[in-house]
Amino acid sequence: MILRRETPIRLRLIATLTAVLAAVLLLALTLVMISVQDRVRVIGREAAPQAATAADLYFALSDLDAQVTRILLAGDSDELAGSRVDALGAYRDRGYQADHDLQTFLSSGAGEAEQATALRIMDGLAVYRQRVGQALAAQAAVASTPAGKVPPDALGYYTQATDLLHLRLLPEAQQLRRHSQGRLDGAYAQKSATEATGVTIAVLLGGALLASLIHLQVWMTRRFRRTWNPALTAATALGLLLPLAATIVLQAQSRQLADGRDHGLAPYLALAELRALGYDAAADTGRYLVSANLSYYRDDFTQKSACLTGDPACSPASARGGLPELAGTRAADRWDAYRTVHDRILELADAGRTGEAVRQLTGIRRGDAAFDFAYFDAAVAETTAARERDFDRALRAAETTMTGWSLLPGVILTVVLALIPLGVRPRLAEYR
Repeated sequence: MILRRETPIRLRLIATLTAVLAAVLLLALTLVMISVQDRVRVIGREAAPQAATAADLYFALSDLDAQVTRILLAGDSDELAGSRVDALGAYRDRGYQADHDLQTFLSSGAGEAEQATALRIMDGLAVYRQRVGQALAAQAAVASTPAGKVPPDALGYYTQATDLLHLRLLPEAQQLRRHSQGRLDGAYAQKSATEATGVTIAVLLGGALLASLIHLQVWMTRRFRRTWNPALTAATALGLLLPLAATIVLQAQSRQLADGRDHGLAPYLALAELRALGYDAAADTGRYLVSANLSYYRDDFTQKSACLTGDPACSPASARGGLPELAGTRAADRWDAYRTVHDRILELADAGRTGEAVRQLTGIRRGDAAFDFAYFDAAVAETTAARERDFDRALRAAETTMTGWSLLPGVILTVVLALIPLGVRPRLAEYR
């Protein structure tokens, strides 16, 4: 009799414990999956676009000064009128691009420090444009300005503008880029921590639920001398399937986003950095002519070119390996072709043949600097766009992998919670 009275009590206890484990697993796994989905969203829709915007801003600012240099060097030469018009259009477009990037930053949920930096860049950019306008006005005020001959007043305003760009605007754009990269790294780290928590929950709580279901099944089989309970067998199968599937899904989307970062986003950001460096280096060719052969620009070009060609001492670390590693030999060969033209232009300038040097710089024939640089830039832009597409594909794959997983644990474990009383109720009815 004592054994008979203890049996339903023990059965209820085991069934209740199993149901509690299922409810806890339901809540914990649902919260983890929702959190991972949110981390994927933050990476793909906020952190990665912010990092890309910061890289694009740095590129736009770098090219602004290069175009101003071309405008000033063309002067009022009829032969270079086309180059001057092209440079004016490119200067306008890069200005719009920088403005758009800054507005995007201010409206994208960036932190207070990043927003303050973006506002400082906007203020500095307004001053830069003012100095450029003064330089162009001073040049226009002179009756005749042959190619390569920049009037002293115009040169003074231009020097103020380029100093402002390199001593304030570009460093602050670099700071924005570091902040954005830090946020991106933080989002990946938080997602990894949440994934580890999810796998731990799936293994420990899922294992405990599975063990409890098996124990309940075995205990009932022995105690009541019945065959396996269909409801509890189904619950056990679902209890095994869910933690296993959840672990596989978490690891799969982690690999997909990690692959997207390593083979898509990180190379994309590094290439955007190298592309901006290439534009700034190319501008040094023109600055050398504008400044009447100031050796600083020769040395500055050499240093930037070393980074582009893979100097291991180059900073930043993300761009180490240079063009050969990040963009391939085609882009590296095209930069070498531009560097050859750069050296020829500097030789012409040093020989006092400034007009020829300007024509070599702004010409659009093969072997001219503008042609060879455009050829180089096309190769880098093509590879950069390919890396961006790689990341977009990886992001879409991770989002697809996680689709439905904020609801699926609840659905499956609700069925398990329904099957447990369904399986034990017939046995309890025997004691009424």
